[in-house]
Amino acid sequence: MEDDTRDFDREAASWDENPERVKLAKDIAGTIAREIRLEPVMDVLDFGCGTGLLTLELQPSVRSITGVDSSRGMLDVLNGKIGKQNLANVKTLCFDPDRGDDLPGRYDLVVSSMALHHVRETQPLLNLFHRIINPSGYLCIADLDPDGGQFHSDNEGVFHFGFDRVKLRQSLIEAGFSEVRDKSAGGVMKYVVGEGLQLFTVFLMTGRR
Repeated sequence: MEDDTRDFDREAASWDENPERVKLAKDIAGTIAREIRLEPVMDVLDFGCGTGLLTLELQPSVRSITGVDSSRGMLDVLNGKIGKQNLANVKTLCFDPDRGDDLPGRYDLVVSSMALHHVRETQPLLNLFHRIINPSGYLCIADLDPDGGQFHSDNEGVFHFGFDRVKLRQSLIEAGFSEVRDKSAGGVMKYVVGEGLQLFTVFLMTGRR
């Protein structure tokens, strides 16, 4: 999400060429569907949607989904997919929490995949999510377990080297969420210089408004 320190616009065109990235989106979507009941009356927001890999996995199961990102290049790619597939229930919104932007609308579900570690101050964002989620709605956050700063080859724009699940769970509770729980959602194999192939695990944390 932090587009002033990392050029996500430049990376957008080739973003979907990474098979690990595509597989992870499918794994996270599957975990979300197992953890909460996706229903055709749901309005959903995907924070840090990128090119919409997770957005489009969830789209067939819900009434509407809004893809939100700070990178206009990423949103351009997603908008291209929306037009090509003629998807009437998907729209996009450019938003950057570090600029103090606000999110319009109310949602039954807010999801975020691999975006929270790019947000400098996470608690205000979690508080914002709580405000825009309808009563009895859900928050689903997928992100890295602590990675020692090894997951990204360049840590510009990376403000958290993964998250301690206990601490993040407490942050959700402080924001007002209940029934907070976490589950392993998948992993990414990446080559680390001097270490070889490493598995980086990803969790899904859910909370209810």
